[in-house]
Amino acid sequence: MLDWKSLHQTIDGAERILLSTHENPDGDGLGSAAAVYHYLNSQGKNCKIINISELPLEYEFLNQNKMIETYNSLTHMDWIASADLALIFDVGDYSRLGIIGELLNKHKIHVVNIDHHPDTGDGQFSENYINVDAAATGEMAYDFLKAMNISLSKEMAEGIYTGVMTDTGSFCYNNTNEKCHQIAIECMAAGVNTSLIYQTIYENRSPGQIALLAQILNNLDYNQNGELAWFTIDENMMEKAGATKKDIDGFTDFVRTIRGVEVAVMIYQNKPNSCRINFRSKGKYIINDIAKSLGGGGHKFAAGAIAPGTLNEVLQKVLSETKAALAHQNGHVI
Repeated sequence: MLDWKSLHQTIDGAERILLSTHENPDGDGLGSAAAVYHYLNSQGKNCKIINISELPLEYEFLNQNKMIETYNSLTHMDWIASADLALIFDVGDYSRLGIIGELLNKHKIHVVNIDHHPDTGDGQFSENYINVDAAATGEMAYDFLKAMNISLSKEMAEGIYTGVMTDTGSFCYNNTNEKCHQIAIECMAAGVNTSLIYQTIYENRSPGQIALLAQILNNLDYNQNGELAWFTIDENMMEKAGATKKDIDGFTDFVRTIRGVEVAVMIYQNKPNSCRINFRSKGKYIINDIAKSLGGGGHKFAAGAIAPGTLNEVLQKVLSETKAALAHQNGHVI
């Protein structure tokens, strides 16, 4: 049981508070930060949500009064340097904070990690509030607020609902439990328009994203028994589709829905000698150990990594590691 009252005491002693989440932010990190921001703001705290990546368009509805900012050294460096406290949501690994993490470390800011990913053990957080059994960090934001009997405002509830909904695959993934639905009920009672949030996030794809998806589906690869499916995305594909980095999210989840596929893998060439890797599993195979072997991490059935090398080099290493891991778990060679 996490000692949320202790965190409330830490917050009470701070005036200037930074909230942030990982690069390429998702609904869970953004929603959790937004929910707690609204609470802190109601308490008169001087707080800012600052992320190193731009806010994805589908989460703009969370950005009331432009409260979610993208890091700019001219406007944010000094503000962060004089912060009393930083609350970091759903980050998975300290390095995913980028320059913000470097500044927090440089100025010895008290940094609190609130996450449902396993502790990376890097020791860079001042405090860790970790619950790997939580379906989402949004669930933890809910627990944090309820620990002090705080009634959810509509704005707080929208953030919490967004976190829980997105990290449970709209309450379809195997991490969905009774508590997730109880939270959803309470959020609806607070005035959250659940169908509108779903439509805004999942029915708002850009033409570039659809064009890129078409290329991916035309070039999917499978292993011999079809349980493993993988695809790559390079710069030429992005240019041909007119897609941006924001458009690649969700493809691995989509490929996982194919009949017979148990594990889907994406390798995206985000730099000439660096690739972003995403793993998704339906539940038969645990894949976060594969991500760890490549320098990343995550949940048992949803994980990722950033690996050095060309697209082909990373692809060969990922396939080798993944096939070996699946063979080991399956008890025979794939």
